[in-house]
Amino acid sequence: MAAVAFTHCRRGLFQALASGPVRVFSPNFVNGVRRKSGVQYISRPDLPKLAYRKVKGKSPGVVFLPGYGSNMSGEKAQALEDFCRSLGHSCLRFDYTGHGASEGVFSEGTIGTWKKDVLFMLDEVAEGPQILVGSSMGGWLMLLAAISRPEKTKALVGISTAADYFVTAFKSLPIQSRKEFEDKGTWAIPTKSNEEGFYTVSLDFLREAENHCILHSPIPITCPVRLIHGLKDEDVPWHVSMQVAERVLSPDVDVILRRHGQHRMAEKDDIKLIVYTIDDLIDKLTTLA
Repeated sequence: MAAVAFTHCRRGLFQALASGPVRVFSPNFVNGVRRKSGVQYISRPDLPKLAYRKVKGKSPGVVFLPGYGSNMSGEKAQALEDFCRSLGHSCLRFDYTGHGASEGVFSEGTIGTWKKDVLFMLDEVAEGPQILVGSSMGGWLMLLAAISRPEKTKALVGISTAADYFVTAFKSLPIQSRKEFEDKGTWAIPTKSNEEGFYTVSLDFLREAENHCILHSPIPITCPVRLIHGLKDEDVPWHVSMQVAERVLSPDVDVILRRHGQHRMAEKDDIKLIVYTIDDLIDKLTTLA
């Protein structure tokens, strides 16, 4: 396990972390796009509208991908937007189909559904090269998007990355438990990330997710990759990030393990580390450019 130190911090970073949430109030309609308290909605042919918040600015931009059942209004997402504003870089955060303020039915969503959401936002809303920041399931989607859109992806930051996790966790269950869940048609996954204490997914969801597993072979990603994971993560074990690091083809990969870090990585020091990591990557990418 290597120690990681960040030796620089550009102007505006501490102010972004210290200030409260930034609120943007806009007219209800701007250029034909409906807005509400800074939230915009984009239509897609025959698909649910997606809610998003976008800050225009310099490249590379930052795109935040939330976790399963989460949304774009969390502490990490807000901190990244505040940070990007402070440096004048663009920032995009949005809700997947069936999540947060977006349209759609959550229980009908799949990994493939949400991958399409990410690719649509990269193609139609994000401008220029991006640093993708994925939390939990968002880390899995981040990797899938980087494979599909290498020209748009300049770096990746995974937070408690849950690559392949639903599938591998189910397959690791005892045979009898798997059979019981298969007979029932659903699987209740224990978690500390919501009030219910579990997520319920269908077997159809799991079967579809198998089509998007990436840890069984080399991952064709060559951009810089940073993977942050907590050793006390009780939802997605930290060795998943180690597996990702071992399989990506990039020569520039760092894994940062937080001794007391938990799955959400939402403590103040966790968020600082995430922001420092992105700041370091922006500096690296702009220097190379």
